[in-house]
Amino acid sequence: MAKLTKEQIIETLKEMTLLEINDLVKEIELAFGVSAAAPLAAAAPTAAAEAPTSVTISLIDAGAQKVAVIKTYREATGLGLMEAKGAVEKTPAVIKENIKPEEAEEIKKKFEAVGAKVKIEA
Repeated sequence: MAKLTKEQIIETLKEMTLLEINDLVKEIELAFGVSAAAPLAAAAPTAAAEAPTSVTISLIDAGAQKVAVIKTYREATGLGLMEAKGAVEKTPAVIKENIKPEEAEEIKKKFEAVGAKVKIEA
């Protein structure tokens, strides 16, 4: 098998959806026994004391009303039906990244109203 160049890999990633890239990262983590999460010790002590300016909100559990959760996921992300359905079925799934905490709270309320569980992380 021919070795891919960095440029070829980057061009391939540009053509992928966020869900496909998320699945790829999970597979890489499993294959190599690593984690893509940033180490907690790398954060500056002063940054930990401050309130986060951007957060990530993730769907943890869709609950019993999957159709309503899929609709809410589509509304929050702007994804198509099949991509939203795939994300809801493969929880945990990132809903939005690098958003204001206030926006994350609004999204959380919408998901909890349809019986889903979400998590907000800095």
